[in-house]
Amino acid sequence: MYETRRTAFMEKIGGGVAIFPSALQAMRTHSTEYRYRQDANFYYLTGFEEPEAVCVIAPEHPEHQYVLFVRPRSPEQEVWTGKRAGVEGAKERFGADEAYPIEEFDEKISEYIGTSDQIYYGFGGDESFNQKIVELLKGYRRHRLREGTGPTTLIDPTDLLAEMRLVKDETELGRIRKAVDISVEAHTAAMQTVRPGMYEYELESLIDSIYRKNGGTGPAFLTIVAKGANATTLHYTTNDCQIGDGDLVLIDAGCEYQYYCGDITRTFPANGKFTDAQRAIYQSVLDAQCEIIESIRPGVSIGVPAQKAVEMLTEAMLELGLLVGEKEQIIEEQEYRKFYMHSVGHMLGVEVHDVTKTREGEEYKTFQPGMVMTVEPGLYIDPASEDVSPEYLGIGVRIEDNILVTESGCEVLTAAVPKTIEEIETLMA
Repeated sequence: MYETRRTAFMEKIGGGVAIFPSALQAMRTHSTEYRYRQDANFYYLTGFEEPEAVCVIAPEHPEHQYVLFVRPRSPEQEVWTGKRAGVEGAKERFGADEAYPIEEFDEKISEYIGTSDQIYYGFGGDESFNQKIVELLKGYRRHRLREGTGPTTLIDPTDLLAEMRLVKDETELGRIRKAVDISVEAHTAAMQTVRPGMYEYELESLIDSIYRKNGGTGPAFLTIVAKGANATTLHYTTNDCQIGDGDLVLIDAGCEYQYYCGDITRTFPANGKFTDAQRAIYQSVLDAQCEIIESIRPGVSIGVPAQKAVEMLTEAMLELGLLVGEKEQIIEEQEYRKFYMHSVGHMLGVEVHDVTKTREGEEYKTFQPGMVMTVEPGLYIDPASEDVSPEYLGIGVRIEDNILVTESGCEVLTAAVPKTIEEIETLMA
């Protein structure tokens, strides 16, 4: 899989040379680290999960088109942090044509970029490595004045990889399906377990335990468990409030499995029964979501779901009395953003908000089989909202499913999680 991706990437960069550093190890405190996760593009091309590494792709090198610079084996360090692939493992297990200790990068890199015209490199969070690439390019520009060879141009490879990552292959889809299936189990368990008087973090711990029990790495993003008005904060992750008897509970959570992500949102009543006001808001969001999903099929513009979301949710706001006026003017002036302030979805893959190229300038691409995206419309009525019926204040509803574009239309990968009012109330009973 990784070799196929590298081959496709090499065809795109031609005579250029690409340099990808691994993700930095993030520190939690001065002496403890967060669990390491590899940079998405680095992993996408290599499958290599260790820190302190650099991948070099040089299509026109006579022997070494794929090179890894890695941490060498170190029994003293491995006692503390686990086995390393080392130089030999980089070649034997990860398919590198050549590998070197990471300390030799400065010395060896000239062998791979000396005759190239272009360096492909995306500036990231490692400022010292960013500066290393800048100085490298400056040096080669001076060298070119004397020798007539060497790179003079720096190009960000992100767009090329974003286009490659847009359509998933069968291995990727298998991992996404597994991440989604685990996420489905977690959401269903949360609906069956919730009771008034519980705390948000109790549901969070239940969800996370199901991820790990089923072989997931853990959460694909910080789990959102938001009761009542907390759900009107889009990325609420404090999760420390007690759930009341009349509260809706919004859970936005997804499992990561072998670097691929699920991402589901469900909103349901803590006591198992929607109030009339909750029912009205919820049904409006559900109707919009179902119609948006129906519009997804090959050949349709990727911009269509977002457009339909704005139109349908604006109509719902007018019917509910949240807004007053003409629909077209409300949309033009973006007044709907008082109650719906985010996009309708995002691509899903090796990152939960997958970096994929969905348009050229203002022109959207069209859906193709193998694309995976979320559809997640919502309505959020802040408790401080003015000119809103009191029964609606503090209600936040979002419904999110993961959608695979197929040859004939689309498949809702997350369909097993109840989402109609009847299904939710029946399950919770």
